[in-house]
Amino acid sequence: MSEQNEKRVVLITGTRKGIGRFLAEHYAAQGYLVEGCSRGEADWEAEGYTHHQLDITDEAQVKAMIMGIARKHQRLDIVINNAAIASMNHVLLTPAATANRMLEVNVTGTMVVCRDAAKVMMRRRYGRIVNFTTIVAPIALAGEAIYAASKSAVVTLTRILAFELGQWGITCNAFGATPILTDMIRGVPQEKIDAVVSGLAVKRLGTYEDCANVCDFFVRPESDNITGQTLYLGGIS
Repeated sequence: MSEQNEKRVVLITGTRKGIGRFLAEHYAAQGYLVEGCSRGEADWEAEGYTHHQLDITDEAQVKAMIMGIARKHQRLDIVINNAAIASMNHVLLTPAATANRMLEVNVTGTMVVCRDAAKVMMRRRYGRIVNFTTIVAPIALAGEAIYAASKSAVVTLTRILAFELGQWGITCNAFGATPILTDMIRGVPQEKIDAVVSGLAVKRLGTYEDCANVCDFFVRPESDNITGQTLYLGGIS
């Protein structure tokens, strides 16, 4: 087996910017073979990184990407489902189209990536899946009803996938970060962000490094007995 095929292969969704880009660069710097995707083109490059432009809600596009990764590397070791969309609004003012799109991306898109990636992981009886949720779900933040609902669904999906995929050596875990200054929350009023942070045990904004630390833990080969878990950062009161 060549040195190229000895390297672990990781697929990260939503890598054009923000947390996804940071994680892609983080794992590429460690020598992983990193495959990433987003709806837009990436305006950055890194050694060992390949970008795919697609919408994760398009089953055919996701299947083609993952089949291509399997042909290229003969393996897929890790999937990190970071891609998501949010829209902050009172439920009385939320259009059904907005709710449907959020559920389609955050829940269905995550499920499709997990499903097709698991089919590749099964061949080697090994895999690590990490799904992003949010602390907004357990704290029931007003104005985030549909986003929180979609991410709560990801938690349930993760728990059930852990049972469905465990027999093939595939673990599936989730984690929710504290607010991080990404494009997703730039439109959230500062007082609401401050209120969330003040309710945490660790009263600070999250960082990209916080996210990488959790992902590193979940994707380690030694974490083979950790599955079906959701880890929330910051401490939720």
